[in-house]
Amino acid sequence: MIAIKPVTHDLGQFEVRRALPSRQRTMVGPFIFVDQFGPGQLDLGSGMDVRPHPHINLATVTWLFEGAIDHRDSIGSFATIRPGQVNLMTAGHGIVHSERSPQAERDAGPKLYGMQTWLALPEACEEMGPTFEAVSDLPVVEDQCAKATVIMGSLWGKNARTTTYADTIYADILLGTSGALPIDVSADERALMLVGGQASIDGMALGMYELTVLVPGQSMALTSELGGRVMLLGGEAFATPRHVWWNFVSSSRDRIDQAKADWKSGNFPKVHGDEEEWIPIPEQPNTVSFHE
Repeated sequence: MIAIKPVTHDLGQFEVRRALPSRQRTMVGPFIFVDQFGPGQLDLGSGMDVRPHPHINLATVTWLFEGAIDHRDSIGSFATIRPGQVNLMTAGHGIVHSERSPQAERDAGPKLYGMQTWLALPEACEEMGPTFEAVSDLPVVEDQCAKATVIMGSLWGKNARTTTYADTIYADILLGTSGALPIDVSADERALMLVGGQASIDGMALGMYELTVLVPGQSMALTSELGGRVMLLGGEAFATPRHVWWNFVSSSRDRIDQAKADWKSGNFPKVHGDEEEWIPIPEQPNTVSFHE
């Protein structure tokens, strides 16, 4: 097993922890970017304001434990993301979106606690038309000491209706005192992240917010003595590498260079209802991962 310590960015009222991409690992299944943020309590009247920014050749997956986020994008989608609802935005050949705290959250003092992940798309899907979906009727597996919500893919005999482009598994696991849950071998690659409480995998304690990449092909047991919350993610191993630069992911470096030029030139579409602001392209982005 490999334990990846995330890079932590302190944003003042909450922290963002980036586990992928890292020097140790660039992908786990189709997951190429894994951020965990919060828990955070923002000041009254303030909020999260991620101005419009572009993506290509990937799908973003937003999952909240606490709080709410208004999503708007350039294909006209609007959704207020809340706990229990997964938002899947597929960029395909290009999309622009913004993420902001709703006014009701600002008035009450926003809470922010959740996961933001990106999925690389198979090469045949990279240039598909952009789409958006919000899915709330997700399957749940539970007993007296464990409860797991299947966000994407098939796990423990349950199948989420969330769209997948490659074989993908994603689940939010709540373990009570003396809780246990098997982690089977249904995916090429799997990883766990402890986001609250305490838990162990086959007797090895999970580090808080670390991404623990599991041994392929081995059935394992996730347990907790005191109770904990764990994210399970993974899926199909990609045969060809993906490049990452800022908000762009692609199998082609030339395609990323084209996206950079398009954003600088204003060739991406505007976000419906959020046209006035945007994030300029950085000289040196925080997220870069290139392969030869």
